Amino acid sequence: MWSYRTPEQRVPPDHPLRSIRTMVDRALVELDPVFRRMYSPIGRPSIPPEQLLRALVLQLLYSVRSERLLMEQLDADMRFRWFVGLNADDPVWDPTVFSKNRERLLKGDVAQRFFAAVLRQARAADLLSDEHFSVDGTLIEAWASQQSFKPTDAATGKHRTPRTPTGGAGDFKGQHRSNETHRSTTDPDARLYRKGNAQEARLCYLGHVVSENRHGLAVGGILTTAGGTAERDA
Repeated sequence: MWSYRTPEQRVPPDHPLRSIRTMVDRALVELDPVFRRMYSPIGRPSIPPEQLLRALVLQLLYSVRSERLLMEQLDADMRFRWFVGLNADDPVWDPTVFSKNRERLLKGDVAQRFFAAVLRQARAADLLSDEHFSVDGTLIEAWASQQSFKPTDAATGKHRTPRTPTGGAGDFKGQHRSNETHRSTTDPDARLYRKGNAQEARLCYLGHVVSENRHGLAVGGILTTAGGTAERDA
């Protein structure tokens, strides 16, 4: 089947992604010297960092849960293709290749630089106030199961294998488990934490966002271990 319309022509003129892409384009221009230092002009070709960051922006905006689902949507949605910079017949990336390239890109401070470049645009448009701010924390569930939360030796910090409880591996009734005596074998930095007394405790982190109240823009963020004083410490 032939189509004479480009991906851009399929995006409505008033679609929010158009103004967002303009901001992203300006931020990426500032990051071009950083990309030149990170990526060699020789060797095996990789995903262009500009396209990688564009795809990550879409993943956040549309709350796409995984790289596999992101690639599926990028393959089928012309708005996504246009935003990232792919033509209608360009192949999308393998999810594992995308993940590896993402980790390589984010190991440095590229994400922070990108965020700072977007903030500079907001400040230039007089959209940031230095007077009124709010800090909000939210639980971010770790990719670790309750079964991975095992006792540790207080002296060495190493995990020791407990006896399997009568109820099986998933039955924790009758066990005293705390962050002082247990650690996750999958994600040792995750902490057992609950929102309230009536809520189930989960292995998680705390994400903290600083927002400017006048226009509701996020101006900073940090991830910490979950704890009762984490929000004040952040």
